[in-house]
Amino acid sequence: MKIPQNTFKQALRNGQQQYGFWLGLANPLSAELCAYTGYDWLLIDGEHAPNNLQTILAQLQAISGTSSHPVVRVVEGDTALIKQMLDIGAQTLLVPMVETAEQAAQLVKAMHYPPNGVRGVGSALARASGWNQITGYFAAVDEQLCLLIQIESVTGLNNLDEILKVDGIDGVFIGPADLAGSMGYLGQPAHPEVKAAVTTATQKIIAAGKAVGTLATNKAIATAYEQAGMQFIALGVDTLVLATTASSILKNHLSKDDKQEPNNSGNGAY
Repeated sequence: MKIPQNTFKQALRNGQQQYGFWLGLANPLSAELCAYTGYDWLLIDGEHAPNNLQTILAQLQAISGTSSHPVVRVVEGDTALIKQMLDIGAQTLLVPMVETAEQAAQLVKAMHYPPNGVRGVGSALARASGWNQITGYFAAVDEQLCLLIQIESVTGLNNLDEILKVDGIDGVFIGPADLAGSMGYLGQPAHPEVKAAVTTATQKIIAAGKAVGTLATNKAIATAYEQAGMQFIALGVDTLVLATTASSILKNHLSKDDKQEPNNSGNGAY
């Protein structure tokens, strides 16, 4: 039995564009459905969505075997929590609210076993190691782990140069919503000053040889950030898609301007 390959990490290394989709419904069935739609990566949100260890595990299992790579955003950069996420099989983690180089360095240590890190060793109980059935797991695991840190505050931006010097960070995700709030523009992630700050940070991250990404549900903004050099961009959120589509269907049905003739060919059941 061989260790699963981290296709997302390899794609970032190869300079390939990676499009993602945000999962906030905390449901394995919807996660599996999204995994078959063709996105390169899916973000399982453990920070703002109502997820826990069991629901994240179920979504990892649902996505497994598809072409989409699961990225897990933890609620915080806690060493014990990171250990649990890695043990249940997450290979790529996104850690929010990173603001200092010291914090980033500790996250790198949390990702790796001793002597290079502080990750606790419990492979006999871990899905990640196939419960000790993956041959050469300890020798191969580091190559398949990917650490993404999230810069989303003025403090993080001010310390970005030092943060980027930390070895072991594979990519930086810029969080425009929190960054906008930190800059005094709460609820305005597309504010010109926020977009300018994101673009400047993007240039620094690329110059440091690291991949950079974000969440951009507006096509024009997503395209602009992609042209600026962002390599991994989430284009949508499942909760927003469901709410927007459901609302649109109802509004369309209730519209007085709808002049469509009724379809009597069937009862509409699927």
